[in-house]
Amino acid sequence: QVQLVESGGGLVQPGGSLRLSCRASGFTFSITGMTWYRQAPGKGRELVAGINNIASRISYSDAVKGRFTISRDNAENTVFLQMNSLKPEDTAVYYCHSGWAPNVGYWGQGTQVTVSS
Repeated sequence: QVQLVESGGGLVQPGGSLRLSCRASGFTFSITGMTWYRQAPGKGRELVAGINNIASRISYSDAVKGRFTISRDNAENTVFLQMNSLKPEDTAVYYCHSGWAPNVGYWGQGTQVTVSS
């Protein structure tokens, strides 16, 4: 069955960094675009970053552009989100998703990121 397993979340001080990982199984990862979404308390789920299957198309939300970097390793069926210069407003549950549109594809269980001093 399809599984997306996120890891790497945690508590970090403002200005700090975290690297999220999402390991995929159960589908052909190497032909699938991947995205990271996040959901803050009381807010809807928002797209943070996306990457196509060969990393030739990458996009970011304006809120994270210049601070976050999405990448992938097709040999390891893993997508990453490097998050630098973290701000309190980045606090959210971060979800890995297969595909670009939120209404299709598969979701991971989410990993909590908390930015606080």
